[in-house]
Amino acid sequence: MQYTRYKLQADNSGSEYEILMALLGEIGFESFEETDEALLAFIQEKEFNQELFDEVLDNLPFKVKYDKEEVAEQNWNAVWESNFEPVIIGGRCHIRAPFHASRPDIEYEIVIEPKMSFGTAHHETTALMIGYLLDMPPVGHRLLDMGSGTGILAILAQKLGATEIEAIDNDDWAYNNAIENVAQNSSVNITVRLGDAGTLDGMAPFDTIYANINRNILLNDMKEYDKVLKKGGNIFMSGFYYEDIQKITDKAEEFGWSNDEIREKNKWVALRFTKE
Repeated sequence: MQYTRYKLQADNSGSEYEILMALLGEIGFESFEETDEALLAFIQEKEFNQELFDEVLDNLPFKVKYDKEEVAEQNWNAVWESNFEPVIIGGRCHIRAPFHASRPDIEYEIVIEPKMSFGTAHHETTALMIGYLLDMPPVGHRLLDMGSGTGILAILAQKLGATEIEAIDNDDWAYNNAIENVAQNSSVNITVRLGDAGTLDGMAPFDTIYANINRNILLNDMKEYDKVLKKGGNIFMSGFYYEDIQKITDKAEEFGWSNDEIREKNKWVALRFTKE
């Protein structure tokens, strides 16, 4: 999985970078880092679309110059591992790498191999989804973790009482990392699959769905989620910003989903819906 890093420099570093992150997130950029002099934006090489990128920059109310650099997989992984720190969510869930010390004083512990897969709880959306799981444990549920990344949500769901879990991601690196993490945590009843929303065709209904992806994919795939979500079931969605809420809720209303809760962290949002 080859990544490219774009170094973008705006006229000044005020709210411009927040706008850039929101817009670039919509066209496939996965992570960002603000420095004193620039915004660093990372995207998988295969996901980059020059036309969409140029359109974003051309329509900005300010000027941006940029350069790019390919990021070697082995170098990226070394940096990722060296910067990986344990995370504690809600005082109840400790997420760590194998080389960190265990915390037996914390109720739930998940060990994640720090590779390039999205979902280590360092990102706001993963932390928000973990919070929902802890507050609404899926005891006895058949659960779908869509866009599963490292498999962290599936692993925690199993610890919280879910009895049958499907973890699906369309990235082969994430798929292999999730398999590794499921084994690392001795998790059971989790099926990891490589695929997208089309993989759901013909599957048995789910009591609960977690989908942590991005706005455009969610909007496109909500119809597929609706087909496999039981009546009265909950669907939790994240991977988008506060300003995207209206588009998501408008689409959800088409399927008769009621918006029961909104959670926000640093402008990232997670929504909970119930299928009526």
